[in-house]
Amino acid sequence: MQLSFIPINKLDNEPYASILGYPKSTKSQVKSRIKELKKLGIRAVAFHGELNLGSVNVLGKGYVGIVVLAKNKNKKVALKIRRIDSPRKEMKNEAKLLKIANSADVGPVLIDSSKNFLVMEYLDGKKIGKWVKELKGKGSSSLLKATTKKVLEDCYNLDVAGLDHGELSSIAKHVIIGKRKTTIIDLESASQKRRVSNVTSATQGIFIGSGISNFAKKIYKIPPKSKIIKALRIYKHEPTRKNFDLVLQTLKL
Repeated sequence: MQLSFIPINKLDNEPYASILGYPKSTKSQVKSRIKELKKLGIRAVAFHGELNLGSVNVLGKGYVGIVVLAKNKNKKVALKIRRIDSPRKEMKNEAKLLKIANSADVGPVLIDSSKNFLVMEYLDGKKIGKWVKELKGKGSSSLLKATTKKVLEDCYNLDVAGLDHGELSSIAKHVIIGKRKTTIIDLESASQKRRVSNVTSATQGIFIGSGISNFAKKIYKIPPKSKIIKALRIYKHEPTRKNFDLVLQTLKL
């Protein structure tokens, strides 16, 4: 599909201004944000994605920001726009947390940031919830196992880094299965101050009583819930590589 990129100088027109200053902003706030985008090297934005906001589409929406597809020079990037009504007054802390995740080889790569924006690697793919629903045919069991193992390895790396994602128990929207890369996204609720629970939360989110587990169990035989919980308790008590491998072994990954 041919994407239509809107030059940033036109983003002060509706319906684009409503996204740049979501959910409601003044003209001066929008103009100020356009100047900020220029400093970041953002040239244009494409309102593309599965989520519809009014008359435009976006890649994602959270309580902190809206994510859209943009161009940084001639490269496609994901641009996170801080909401006007966000409880966060700036994007500095989220940029710091994403850098920590990147150091553990997790998450979209942070390219740049400012008060109101994060510029990140654009991952063309599907959220894991939708991906699992559409998975079928020969080799789907092996593909599901390999993908799930990669996600849990990322979770273990975040645990080791001391960074808790915070939303992986409802994992359906927080992992992108991309053509080039599969990774955890949306670190806006992440924290270094909480006890890490990425492996346990993600395992429960994928395998125990979730929409994803209902589809996964049709593709390969998931072990009994009691066995999974036992392995997770051992890991939670002592989050070592040995105990993480026990979780993978229990899940037949």
